[in-house]
Amino acid sequence: MRMHVSRAAKAQRGMALITSLLLLLVMTILAVSMFRSYGTQEKIAGNVREKQRALNAAVSAQQYAEWFLTSGTPPVTTACGAGIVPAASLQICNNPPANFAVLPWGTGVTFTQFTTNSGNGVQNVVNTTASHDTYVRSPLFYITDLGGAGGGSKGTVYQIDAVGYGGTDTAVAVVESTFFVSSVNSRWTDK
Repeated sequence: MRMHVSRAAKAQRGMALITSLLLLLVMTILAVSMFRSYGTQEKIAGNVREKQRALNAAVSAQQYAEWFLTSGTPPVTTACGAGIVPAASLQICNNPPANFAVLPWGTGVTFTQFTTNSGNGVQNVVNTTASHDTYVRSPLFYITDLGGAGGGSKGTVYQIDAVGYGGTDTAVAVVESTFFVSSVNSRWTDK
């Protein structure tokens, strides 16, 4: 018994295979692009987290410097040399560095209290190997004496620059504020 296959049926042989292979190819391309997009979004989220950590470290150092200026009699303003000093020997400088945008800074005060404050149950760790729970460097701040306001009789104006790092050297934030200290009250403005 011979079956006769029509000419139309012979022409359609293999079309189901070709169609399914094309659909499989389209689905594969969609899946690969979706996974690639997910990886990019994950990297963006990680970078945003590290930038926020760096900004928090810089603001923390800046606020410590502002607190220091209002907590009592600040040390005498001197010409600060090159080098990082610990927070235990705070200094106020009358010579600002040439450029705060050049990192890492060669001068300033290390905000060591940032790395030892475990009052909230979380230990901030400075470690040179990048990790999600460490900071690559301690935050620094630099206080510049800008002189007296109103001829010096009303108080003194200071410029505070602070830098903070996240888990890598590329996650950096620099903040700056001008801070007025008088014998009556203190006011500050951020730039």
